[in-house]
Amino acid sequence: MAAPTFTLRQLMEAGVHFGHNTRRWNPKMAPFLFGARNGVHIIDLDQTRPMLYRALEAITATVSKGGRILFVGTKRAASEKVAESAQRCGQYYVNHRWPGGMLTNWKTISQSIKRMRDIEGTMESEDLGKLSKKEALMMSRDHEKLMRTLNGIRDMGGLPDMIFVLDTNKEHLAVAEAKVLGIPVVAVIDSNSDPDSITFPVPGNDDALRAIDLYCDLIADAVLEGLQVEVATSGADLGASEEAPAESALSEEAAAEEAPAEEVAPAAEEAAPAAEEAPAEEAAPAEEAPAKKPAAKKAPAKKAPAKKAAADGEAAEKAPAKKAAAKKPAAKKAPAKKAAAEKAED
Repeated sequence: MAAPTFTLRQLMEAGVHFGHNTRRWNPKMAPFLFGARNGVHIIDLDQTRPMLYRALEAITATVSKGGRILFVGTKRAASEKVAESAQRCGQYYVNHRWPGGMLTNWKTISQSIKRMRDIEGTMESEDLGKLSKKEALMMSRDHEKLMRTLNGIRDMGGLPDMIFVLDTNKEHLAVAEAKVLGIPVVAVIDSNSDPDSITFPVPGNDDALRAIDLYCDLIADAVLEGLQVEVATSGADLGASEEAPAESALSEEAAAEEAPAEEVAPAAEEAAPAAEEAPAEEAAPAEEAPAKKPAAKKAPAKKAPAKKAAADGEAAEKAPAKKAAAKKPAAKKAPAKKAAAEKAED
């Protein structure tokens, strides 16, 4: 896990090597001083560089494990840069005033944060119009005061895992509370600072604007590096945990799809011939129907003459029969007459 890189020239150009006046120094800082020039202590950058790199690695490692970093810099020169850097990397900050007991008495601080949220809810709702001008003004002032002090930690939700401090002398309360709670501290220590209570001390100038910008940028980059490592690690774990269920789910879905497919396939095959035969059978009658219809129409025409012919035949047959019958009695009567004539002659 690589920390942000920097060069010795960057440190020199930022003025990190300039300490305070020789009369305002802490003897505990002697191991980190190169010497004195014109009444000003010079900080040994050969020691600053590895110690700064070690601090950046510690921050990256903490964030990569899901830790949270609290930026602390309430001096006027560092206030804006601290807030900007913390917001850039999604961390928390205190840049106006360190509220006493912010770490050791977090329960009370969390209640103040809740009160600030309640005031914001009241100001955004229609209830603000029901208040008098004085009450609204007092509420607005309370909100501004709370915002200056607590806005940077409103979403922290608990104690941080590490603190980055720019000036240990000005932020001695933060350092003391972190020491009581055992929270690691990364701090820039100038020639007038006490390095004993700092977990990751970084010897350097804590007053120059360019030096402050360099520190904040490097810390923010280290946090972003740690976030990338965290995302990559969690993504790999999630992928490994999701691959097996995904494969099993896919196999189950495939099996479920194949089984119905096999069942549906024969049905489809059976239905297909049936469908093919049915249309063929239907088509055949459909084709025959037109042929039969003319035949049906013609059949009555043929049958009618046939019936007439049959009727004529029957009539013809009956007529001769009647004539024959009529003729036969006449033939029989003739002999009778003859017999009568013969009898008369006798």
